[in-house]
Amino acid sequence: MPIRTHRGRAAVYRRLWGWPLRSPKHLATAVIVLAVVATAIGFLLPEPPPTQNMAAPRTSAPRHSAVVPPLTRTKSPPTISVPQAVPTPVAPDPAGLAVVEQWGKAWVDHPVGADRQQWLDKLRPYTTDEFLTEMASVDPSNAGNVITGATTAVSSTAGSMVVRLPTDVGALSVTVNKTPAGWRVAQYDKEG
Repeated sequence: MPIRTHRGRAAVYRRLWGWPLRSPKHLATAVIVLAVVATAIGFLLPEPPPTQNMAAPRTSAPRHSAVVPPLTRTKSPPTISVPQAVPTPVAPDPAGLAVVEQWGKAWVDHPVGADRQQWLDKLRPYTTDEFLTEMASVDPSNAGNVITGATTAVSSTAGSMVVRLPTDVGALSVTVNKTPAGWRVAQYDKEG
């Protein structure tokens, strides 16, 4: 077994590596110094050059061109998507109002003991597929039993309408969208 002395290169290395473990204060100091060194190295290293995929979108250039422009990386300000124009209000489409009325009749038609799937099947012809999956979590017994008034359009554009549907458990604000299959209910909220 070798004899360990306080002299020599190995002893110096032992003291350097063992220093952080002598006390919690030494360990905290060593961690802080290591973090500062790693941060400094991160700031001093140059930024990696951009790859061909990140720099520019592909264009349909002829394959025989031998000149390749150099890749430059410019920092552009962040883009914020703001709608350019508000959809123009239009008169409510009677076909959309009729879909909301039919949807409302199917909404309140849930006999006692009716299966949720049967209720959803009645709503399916008037509801978007995306919203139908959300409606699978709705309990039909909370849907009300009677429509208490006429449907009225609250707002209307060429592709969407918000329609008020009064029921015995409160009025519903129903959003109906124009799809390739016709008007379909895409959302509802209880008012007030």
